[in-house]
Amino acid sequence: MEDIWDKAKATIKTQIPSHSYRMWIEPLAFEENGGDQVVLTCPNSFSKKRVSDHYLSLIDAAFQEAAGKPFDIAFQVSNRKPAPPQDPINDRQLTLPNIHVPPSTGRRLRRNFTFDNFVVAGNNDFAYSAALSLATQQSMQQNALFLLSETGLGKSHLSQAVGHHILDKCPNESVYYITAEDFTNEMVNAFRNDAIDKFKEKYRTRCDTLILEDIHFLTGKDRTQIELALALDYLMDAEKKIIFSSCHLPSDIPKINDQLRSRLACGLIPTIQPPDFQTRVKILRRKAREYGHALPGEVMEFLAGELCENVRQLESGLIGVTAKSSLLGKPIDLNLARDVAQNIARAKKAVTLDLIKETVCKHFSISVADIVSKSRKQAIARPRHIAIYLARRMTGHTLQAIGKSFNRYHATVYRSVGTVEKGLKADDALKKQVRYLTEKIESEI
Repeated sequence: MEDIWDKAKATIKTQIPSHSYRMWIEPLAFEENGGDQVVLTCPNSFSKKRVSDHYLSLIDAAFQEAAGKPFDIAFQVSNRKPAPPQDPINDRQLTLPNIHVPPSTGRRLRRNFTFDNFVVAGNNDFAYSAALSLATQQSMQQNALFLLSETGLGKSHLSQAVGHHILDKCPNESVYYITAEDFTNEMVNAFRNDAIDKFKEKYRTRCDTLILEDIHFLTGKDRTQIELALALDYLMDAEKKIIFSSCHLPSDIPKINDQLRSRLACGLIPTIQPPDFQTRVKILRRKAREYGHALPGEVMEFLAGELCENVRQLESGLIGVTAKSSLLGKPIDLNLARDVAQNIARAKKAVTLDLIKETVCKHFSISVADIVSKSRKQAIARPRHIAIYLARRMTGHTLQAIGKSFNRYHATVYRSVGTVEKGLKADDALKKQVRYLTEKIESEI
């Protein structure tokens, strides 16, 4: 019977992506058969549920083809205990399906952010291939990856998928997933608590894979940049895996020292572009299956046509439609989808850069010519910063497009946004101004 299972696996291998086969089918083991029932063991309960939900019909058909008759396929969790690690470390993150205690540092990987759940298309195929190659160690010459995209296009999904794959195959490896802001805060706390040596040891010698999100938030943080650059030297010398993510190229991030910038740029830098219509439809179908929702095809296509900014917007549309249908007891149809899509997309479609500039200029009693001029006078620079911040927050335009509209480089736009964000934390007057201008702009729509 094991020979039949081997034949069935060979058939399945030709029908699904190789990474899906390696992750979900290859770990299954033939346990026993009695009459017309076959029992396959899974490494854990998470794997059992995943295989049962997504691959049962495929396994059933492959078994029938290999044996020449149908079988009743059953799954159970293996009783075999994994070998204990040779050098256990308390703060190592274990494989997520078996984890019960949260890791002592870093962030938890999202369970559904795996390679199996990532929709591959022309807009992201290079980034996907590079991430999968790094996770599976297919190219030992390339151990660093810099995932580049605008917000909500999948760079976090891919970076966490690498972490999931490594932990699944090598559960004793140390995978640290953390944002640049959390890395900074951890370092500051280490200094305050006289634990900087422990902090350095963790990131320099006890880390096998470092996943560092939103690297652009390190702009202007000189001490953190120095420490990170030194840690990266240790990791690169030891051929450890490193993944960065950002909305900006290393060369475009302002106030980053040359040492860190060179290390950020030493790996592959694949770019993830916005998905086209067909890809957006595929994403919606995948998300609907994942959440257990059934949407008519015409509703899927309508949402894919209207919500074209990023994947998060698509997911918001899907959740909005299903939630509204459930709460109001209405069927999921085009009218319901249209109401939800209008609420999501209305503001960003209606708010223009010109409207923002005109509203801000009127409030501060300056001209549009002033706000796009080279003047650095405080009476003009402050309104300009606020207008750029509102443009970034209230429209779907890129930094480059906003910079062009304000006659500025996109790096300057980035600094302006950061200036306002920092001011909002401490300046009540600025908070009131931004809130008033936001409401004023929205009332003009």
